[in-house]
Formats: sequence, structure tokens, C-alpha cells
Amino acid sequence: MEEENSLIEQRRANLAALREKGIEPFANKFTPDETCAGARENYEEGREVALAGRMTAFRTMGKSIFLDIRDGSDRMQVYAQKNALGDEAFEVLKKLDLGDFIGVKGTMFTTRTEEITLKTAEFTVVGKALRPLPAKWHGLSNIETRYRQRYLDLIANDDVKQVFYKRSAIIREIRDFMHERGFIEVETPTMQAIPGGAAAQPFVTRHNALGCEFYLRIALELYLKRLLVGGMDRVFEIGRNYRNEGISPRHNPEFTMLEAYQAFGDYETMMELLESMITRVAEKVVGTLVIEHKDAEGNVTRTIDLTGPWRRVKYKELIREKGGADWFDVTPDERRKRALDLGAEIGPDYMDYEVTNGLFEKLIEPTLIQPTFVTHLPKELIPLAKLTPDDPTTIEVFECCINGQEIAPAYTEQNDPVAQREALQNQAGEEQQKLDEDFLVALEHGMPPAGGIGIGIDRLIMMLLGQESIRDVLLFPQLKPKTTAAE
Repeated sequence: MEEENSLIEQRRANLAALREKGIEPFANKFTPDETCAGARENYEEGREVALAGRMTAFRTMGKSIFLDIRDGSDRMQVYAQKNALGDEAFEVLKKLDLGDFIGVKGTMFTTRTEEITLKTAEFTVVGKALRPLPAKWHGLSNIETRYRQRYLDLIANDDVKQVFYKRSAIIREIRDFMHERGFIEVETPTMQAIPGGAAAQPFVTRHNALGCEFYLRIALELYLKRLLVGGMDRVFEIGRNYRNEGISPRHNPEFTMLEAYQAFGDYETMMELLESMITRVAEKVVGTLVIEHKDAEGNVTRTIDLTGPWRRVKYKELIREKGGADWFDVTPDERRKRALDLGAEIGPDYMDYEVTNGLFEKLIEPTLIQPTFVTHLPKELIPLAKLTPDDPTTIEVFECCINGQEIAPAYTEQNDPVAQREALQNQAGEEQQKLDEDFLVALEHGMPPAGGIGIGIDRLIMMLLGQESIRDVLLFPQLKPKTTAAE
């Protein structure tokens, strides 16, 4: 800490020295005419360019200086000569610190080592870093620092920056796909009087002017279905949901979801949509349908093949494979005993269907590495879907599992208002005040048959980009606030 304070003091002194020379870094302006990547791509010896970026390397060689600048696209080596700049400007350049921002005008050339370089004719200091960059430019590895100070992570680790560039490209490609399919992008409230569409603990907030409590939404579903009632036949939203629950490598309290609803579709319509979307995104953004996940040493730990058609298997079939062919024929007590013997985490208050689902979530889902549509789940799990006609104990639904986790659930949506009310009442139990009466009234005005889907964007990106923690695909993951020394 003492060493860092000394470096900060030195940088402040360097700033004061610049100001004494009449240079005001935070007031100067400079407009680059190209990016560093663009200058490389359009290289032509002797071509004049103006580039700007953060100074990330600095090497003095007597009367010449080699330095690197980096913008959001790439790095560029810059060459400066004392004779070309003049004594005063050259001395200013020598006094700059790593992390400072400069604009450089000059001509392009290639060094004897075949490094594309910008030869400086003039430069402008346009920003001063008063704190030092990470000690090892290519090695900021402290996890706590990387997540709390993501800007340092982005500076030090270019591969991290590329993850977030690709995240943006993935979301853009998803939007293009949905628009081409005739879907309309909409926005629905993030603050809701009744949090619905999922079984989750909400965050509570208060609206002072209205004098009442609101909840940050836990799902997008119920408002989007209102739009189906209103005649918007294909709608989707990409937005944040908030769930006041645990944090893990696969869970963050706020996360990004895509939900889409298509009138006159069903769960099989959504199956085709999802498979087509993910394979297109993988091909266009990642460049392959074969995704490799690697460990910290770069060794491939698993390979995911997105080539279709994807596997389809019924939930009950997977349960029987793991729990025994007679799983659904034995007593609830026997199912509980088997689940515990197999190593599933079963709570003492679990209902019978929760015991079965505990077996699925803990012992089956993590093994589904290749894309798998698990269909026809128990009706108790999802009150917003239609019953399966030939098996009323299940619903027309799938969970798409890839990389050992659920990526997307989809349903044939329940549009019978009487059946929907009954299902939601059964779910609410004694807490009937949690029923979203406005949604039910909307349904009573008539909703077309529809298919609906929810896609966990963060988990999808984890899978596509080979990331093992949700924190590595969120720019600012949720962390416990740092406490002060006094606390």
C-alpha cells in the first residue's frame, strides 16, 4: 500500500509538471481518424493516420522512444524521434506514465522486425492516469480484483474483453434472428405490483409517491402474454430479471433473459426456434458448432457438438433410467429412499413430485452435456403450461439442457382462463393475494393458443464461449460490498 501511495504521488507530481508547461491533459481534445485495428488492416507504408489510445508499454532508446497505445480494437506500436518532435515535446513524452491517454499523428511504416508502426509527427496528451495499471500487464489474476474492478480486468486481460465483445455480438445476432422471424421487440415493467411468471423470491422496493410496495420482476412472462391478448402475435423481450436468492457459478441475483411468445405455436414450435437460433449464433459469432471448454491450463475438459438434430427425450424416461424402471410404480416413501441412496439432495418437506425433480436436477441434468430437449415434465412444476393430452400428469413443455444446465424452458401456453386460475390458485395455496388478477382478467378476454420460451442469455453465453462461471460473462457480477477496516 505504501508503494502504491508513492506511485500515486509521483503521478500527481507528473500531472503538475505537465500543467507547469501549459499542458492540460483533461482539457485537450484529439479526434482519431481510425482505430488501431483499422490502421493495421488498411496498412500502407507512408500513409498518414491519427490514432488515440492508452499507453501500455514504453521503451526509451536514447534519442528515440518506442511505445504502445491501445484502443478498444487493438494495440499499435508508436515510434518517436527527438529530432522529429523537438526537444521540448520529446521531454514531455518521456515524462508520461503507463496508462496515460495520448493522440498521435504520423505515418505508417514497418520496422526491421516487421512490426507495423506509427512514426510520430506530433502527439497530444488527452488523459492522465493517477493510479498505476496492474503490476503485470498480461496477468491480473486475483479473482476478487477482477470482478470488483472489472475495468482493470479489461485493461490487463484482452481475452476477457473479447468475451464481452462476443457477448454483444451474440445478443445482436439473436435480435436479428428474432426480427427476421417476424417477432416484435417490446419492453415490459421491471417494477411490478405482483411478481409472477415463476416461483422465486423477489426483491422488494417502495414507490414513495404511490405509497405502496413494488417488486423487481422475477420473469417477463405475464406481461408478454397480455400482449398476445392484445393482438401482438409474435413478441419478445430481452431484459433483466431479479431473484433474491443464492449466488453460485450459475446464479446471479440479476440476470438477462429472452422471453418470446408466438400465437398459434406450441412447445414444438419453440423447439425448432431455439435449435435454429443457437446453431445460427454459434456459426456466425463463434465460427463453429463444436464448442470446446478448457481448464485453466488450456486442456479441453469437454466438447459440445451443436450439430442438429438435437436429442429429444421424455422426463419420465430419464427418471426411470436413473431411479429404476419401476420408479413411478413404487410408493412415495420408496422414491424418497432411492433418491437419498443415489445421492440426491432431498429436503425433509419435499412433496413427492419435488423428490422426483430433485433426482432430475441433481443427478441427471448435470450429465446432459450435449444439447437435449427434456420433454413432458410433471404438471406441478409449471402451472402456466397446458396438460399433455395423452398423459394428464405431465405438461407440454421442454427444458433444453446443454453443458449440464438448463438453457431454456418452453411451453405450450395455457390459454384456458378457468384452468389457468385453478392452477395458479393451487400454486399460491394460502397466499391467494399473490394471484395476478389483472393477468387473469386479460386471459378471460381471450388469448390465442401459443408457444412460449425463456432463454437464459448468460448461461447460453457461458456455453458458447467456454466460460465456467456466470461471473465471467457479466461485466459487473453481484458481490458483497467491501467493508472498511473500521468495520
